[in-house]
Amino acid sequence: MARDHRRGSLLRTREGGGHGRVTFVELFFDLVFVFAVTQLSHSLLAHFTLAGAAQTALLMLAVWWVWIYTSSVTNWLDPETIPVRLMLFVLMLAGLVLSTAIPKAFETRGAAFAAAYVFMQVGRSLFMLRALKPHSPGNYRNFQRITAWLVLAGLFWTAGAFAEGSARFGLWAVALALEYVSPSLGFWTPGLSRSTTADWDVEGGHIAERCGLFIIIALGESLLVTGATFGNLAWAPATVAAFLTAVVGSIAMWWIYFAIGAERASRLIAGSPDPGRLARLAYTYIHLPIVAGIIVAAVGDEFTLAHPDQPTDTKTILAVLGGPALFLVGNLLFKRVTAGWFPLSHLVGLALLAGLVPLSFFMSAAAAGATATIVLVVVAVWEWRSRAPRRGATSHDAPDASA
Repeated sequence: MARDHRRGSLLRTREGGGHGRVTFVELFFDLVFVFAVTQLSHSLLAHFTLAGAAQTALLMLAVWWVWIYTSSVTNWLDPETIPVRLMLFVLMLAGLVLSTAIPKAFETRGAAFAAAYVFMQVGRSLFMLRALKPHSPGNYRNFQRITAWLVLAGLFWTAGAFAEGSARFGLWAVALALEYVSPSLGFWTPGLSRSTTADWDVEGGHIAERCGLFIIIALGESLLVTGATFGNLAWAPATVAAFLTAVVGSIAMWWIYFAIGAERASRLIAGSPDPGRLARLAYTYIHLPIVAGIIVAAVGDEFTLAHPDQPTDTKTILAVLGGPALFLVGNLLFKRVTAGWFPLSHLVGLALLAGLVPLSFFMSAAAAGATATIVLVVVAVWEWRSRAPRRGATSHDAPDASA
């Protein structure tokens, strides 16, 4: 994307065959979410109960949603312009407040979390209305609808901030449900009709790159936490083994996502006649279990490092096996949408993880973690080897996602 040279425009133009590069200010903005992902994993680690998991899941959905919406608007906005940069810097500050409030969002910092979240969502959309009105009437109408839905959801976020316990959770769940269901409804708004995916002229390569960078953020956070934890422990053989297992597991996750699927999906969405539909399904929604799997797996690594030579308990098994399972489910769906089939390697990997559940009760935590990592490595190598003769293929490599 080149800069839009229309007088006063804050929008990018789309010229040539390539996609708009991710700018340095976008990467700078993303750093806030390294902190957010760390806060989420620490919250789950500290409250690994059914209620704690539900609360962490709700907060993760909110963090993902505010990030994916901001990434979407920078698909249209030109981050090289001063107003857009300033907008991103303001959102960074609000994002830091939101991230800081995560551990006590259901206790004493609910108001801070809700205020930061609503400010980011509604404020960013109002900025988009200002940027779009003179230059893109169709997308301006889209963001009128989006803003209406975000304001409606904001009422529930605000009400939840002043409630407590299960009432807060319920109100915030309603707010998130409104935000998550609205794209599938075309943001239908009285008097404004609804949007179609054809109206969303997103630049697919940019969206794919942005989501890939978020996966790297999540994987990088897990490595940082693992390294910090390992550095504070006595380096006994079992601890060293658990540390190596965690690192290899993160590498295997990277390989599963990036070695084949990410590049193939980027080519597909870049050449799609309806990139808005593919972006909504493959990146907006399906990436959620991928990110969740990385966070849960990082918690499993923490449990394993803490007591590597002790028998596994239920929470360790849930984290150690559940994290990779979530990650594989997300990749399975992602590759189904972007390649047209369910990869057999992923299905077998999920079956192996399921079979490990009863066996893990007879293993040490380090052994359970090692077997889960072996499954991820098997899936990564299997898929890579099965595609090896076809590496280097271009568009012939990716069937239409609608098949």
